[in-house]
Amino acid sequence: MLKTRIIPCLDVADGRVVKGVNFIGLRDAGDPVESAKAYDAAGADEITFLDIHATHENRGTMFDVVRRTAEQCFVPLTVGGGVRTREDVRALLLAGADKVSFNSAAVARPDVIAEAAEQFGSQCIVCAIDAKTVSPGKWEIFTHGGRRATGIDAVDFARTVVAKGAGEILLTSMDRDGTKSGFNLPLTRAISDAVNVPVIASGGVGTLDHLVEGVTKGGASAVLAASIFHFGEFSIQQAKQHMAAAGIPMRLT
Repeated sequence: MLKTRIIPCLDVADGRVVKGVNFIGLRDAGDPVESAKAYDAAGADEITFLDIHATHENRGTMFDVVRRTAEQCFVPLTVGGGVRTREDVRALLLAGADKVSFNSAAVARPDVIAEAAEQFGSQCIVCAIDAKTVSPGKWEIFTHGGRRATGIDAVDFARTVVAKGAGEILLTSMDRDGTKSGFNLPLTRAISDAVNVPVIASGGVGTLDHLVEGVTKGGASAVLAASIFHFGEFSIQQAKQHMAAAGIPMRLT
């Protein structure tokens, strides 16, 4: 049985970790490299870095932060934000990333997923999907940090990018992001049921029970959180113990 992963997410803007609500109202949460080192020591299964202004500001990702983190941390590192091409993937992998996440670029041209997966392997290509509820049971993809509507159905798009070679989906509910009201479970379940690759549930964790629900009700293979860990409400080990007590297989050492 594969273990369920707990993944702290470090949203980075202007060289600092930040956290907001519904993608706005950002507040400082520390230095990204120091934060990553602390999560590595605390037993995180992976760490995700998202350069949240990279696409909006039309620039590349933070290679220096990635390089410095990879030198000091030993858990798998996923990096996204401003990733547009195979060359960007190569540069991030060389800087020390284990996986690279496409978002806006994949929405604009899904074949970039196929090109990257063909060259580097599906195992290191993630597609991030930021989705908003538009009607009951319907979710639309938004890009550019949630600023731009696309009209694209999130479930259909998930199927498309997995067919192109994405090895994992990082699914964020924009309605729930930073609200601490729990994952959007219908959305998470719909995507998890639609694809045959791991789905990381993101957006809305406020309690340890929310992490459990992401797996048991949402069907996610991994759960991602930021606020509850960044601001010291819960530790990684508390989260793992709680999930294990609920019968979810966890890596506890």
